[in-house]
Amino acid sequence: MARRCGVTGKGVLTGNNVSHAHNKTRRRFLPNLQETSVMSDALGQMVQLRISTQGLRTIEHKGGLDAFLMQARNTELSPELRQLKRRVTRRMASTATTPS
Repeated sequence: MARRCGVTGKGVLTGNNVSHAHNKTRRRFLPNLQETSVMSDALGQMVQLRISTQGLRTIEHKGGLDAFLMQARNTELSPELRQLKRRVTRRMASTATTPS
């Protein structure tokens, strides 16, 4: 499982630990990834994602998971989210053509 957010693309960064004596040793800065469940209105179910906290805020800001996926370009999304976007668009298209 990659340490990369599917929404924002945040990944691992590298830098230095600097001691009081100014010794430098390499270290890694890991993104704040969280395993979370987000509701998809089109699918009518919870979708489990591993995204950063900033990615979760982005989804909420855009108006939910479905609205975020419809606005996002496919090149900006992870393969997992591209597949989810295809499922959502198919479901939205099928519900639009079927009158209730």
